[in-house]
Amino acid sequence: MAEVTVYTSNTCPYCTLAKNYLTEKGIEYIEKNVQTDKEARKELMSMGHMGVPVLIVNGQEVVGFDKEKIDELLKEE
Repeated sequence: MAEVTVYTSNTCPYCTLAKNYLTEKGIEYIEKNVQTDKEARKELMSMGHMGVPVLIVNGQEVVGFDKEKIDELLKEE
């Protein structure tokens, strides 16, 4: 099973699209909301990112809602 973490915020439409996409594909994920979780914000910034969504799929970063990249990483498992 893929290990997926999604960094999100409350006002991000692409975050919602990414979460819905994963749900449709039956992929479980951990959501880390950078607006409400200071630790999540620190983690994201330590990776060099300021915007969301950022998805971590099996240790690989996907910046933004990039379906092709997400699918590619999910297939690799």
